[in-house]
Amino acid sequence: MATFVLVHGGGHGGWCYQKVARRLRAAGREVHCPTLTGLGERAHLLNADIDLDTHIQDVVALMTFEGLEDVILVGHSYGGMVITGVADRVAERIRELVYLDAAHPRGGESLEILAPAQMEPTRAMGRTVDGIELVMWPFPGMAGFFGITDPADVAWTEARLTPHPWKCFGQPLRLENGDAAFRLPRTNINCTHALQNSPDEARARQLEGHRNFEIDTGHDLMITEPEAVATMLLEVAG
Repeated sequence: MATFVLVHGGGHGGWCYQKVARRLRAAGREVHCPTLTGLGERAHLLNADIDLDTHIQDVVALMTFEGLEDVILVGHSYGGMVITGVADRVAERIRELVYLDAAHPRGGESLEILAPAQMEPTRAMGRTVDGIELVMWPFPGMAGFFGITDPADVAWTEARLTPHPWKCFGQPLRLENGDAAFRLPRTNINCTHALQNSPDEARARQLEGHRNFEIDTGHDLMITEPEAVATMLLEVAG
């Protein structure tokens, strides 16, 4: 039976998948929701060396030390960068990749390159603290940026968001094993707004999968539409 590994996006943590994970576990599935180094409950580990490679290694190490095989590896937003790198390193452990309204990088591309319209203002609003350039500083109303409108969800999310090291967004994806990551089956779960407003090339990548789902909701679909996301993930698992 497939195991789910759910990777969060920028400024978030494994906590953001609580609603989805609860539903997947109720269906009898094993679920891991790692928090990437320097974020969420691991914010105390923040340091100047954290970059995309660090976060790829976080997930590779989880899968290796837990002995996970037949993994459905899910990435939200920036998490699409991470899971593509993980798939490059340990393709043999992965059954399928699932991109949740996520980045779809190729080798040599960074999130800064893929989404300049979002990343340029994000960096402009950053701050450097103890020699670490940090972006996505939480502010009141930030949950709205992620498409969250329910007051309870807004309060819950904003209490947990943390700043994110810029190096993660600026570092290009480094592939070590050719096209290994791109030979794996992949599913896309896109938000309608993202599809409608993406440039043509980005939209083509958002639909470049063996399966494509669409949900008319905000960017943090695992919080706003957990039932729909969990149902789609269970369909992927079979």
